[in-house]
Amino acid sequence: MSNKVMITNDQKAVKVPAGLRILIRRACNAVLEYEKFDGSAEISVTFVDNAKIAELNNEYRAKPMPTDVLSFPLGQDGVYDINENNGCKMLGDIVISMERAMEQAELYGHPLQREVAFLTVHSMLHLLGYDHENGGIEAVRMREKEEAVLTQLGLPRTVSYVAEEE
Repeated sequence: MSNKVMITNDQKAVKVPAGLRILIRRACNAVLEYEKFDGSAEISVTFVDNAKIAELNNEYRAKPMPTDVLSFPLGQDGVYDINENNGCKMLGDIVISMERAMEQAELYGHPLQREVAFLTVHSMLHLLGYDHENGGIEAVRMREKEEAVLTQLGLPRTVSYVAEEE
């Protein structure tokens, strides 16, 4: 059984680089492997622009501003609905602002691919139930997991990354 990662491009602001979809699939698979996820997972990833993510951020988090990524987990405490068609556990949706990812990549001086891979790994951990909203040990543990997975993907963190408005 293999994982299903559906990727949709719903924006025209940023050209999606060749190989990015493969990298996203690798990032999703690497997190599931690292977390010893049982069974197959289904994840949907959507690329949007800043206007769209600001709209979603306002609607779901009451923050009327663009953010880099939003995670919409479908599972609850490790329990997931199964997609009848493929037998996969439905983890949820990842929405990435390609505009914001591009801005951050430029800010941190690394490629867009690296930024999108980081956002995907970060979001996958949210879909699996990790949280950093309260900071402290949870946030540290989440960052350690991100590091480990990104290093596995051959993308070790080169700069200290601090999410500014999460």
